[in-house]
Amino acid sequence: MKAVAIDLSALGDPDPLWNDWLEDAHRRFRVDISALDEELPNWRQLLERFAEERAPVYFRRDGDVSATLRQLRAGGTRIGVFTDAPVELARVALSHLGAERHVEVLETGAGAQERVSEALGEHARIVNTRAELLAVT
Repeated sequence: MKAVAIDLSALGDPDPLWNDWLEDAHRRFRVDISALDEELPNWRQLLERFAEERAPVYFRRDGDVSATLRQLRAGGTRIGVFTDAPVELARVALSHLGAERHVEVLETGAGAQERVSEALGEHARIVNTRAELLAVT
């Protein structure tokens, strides 16, 4: 296998942390979370700080997943990760999961899966779950 595109949730689900930040931002800053760019222009920095402070509670390294990522890289497989979560949250998650050094391409937001697949090549295998990832090698 030459390339694999992995959904971030197969490594660690960013949604609970994202949802908690949205709830916290709504409560603390009294903003409409559907209009963050307009009502809270520095929301990305605030999210990153929030995620860095709380990541250890939300993300735990998985020995089997780490071993699989190491084996893929050692075998010359290019690894990309995609998620609809904001890039700031995705980077923090990858760091706390110990996966960032294995990831060559990170794409976030709408259309992330398509962009990471394009960057890795048309034959990249798509992995959506932990079980699929562990079955790759």
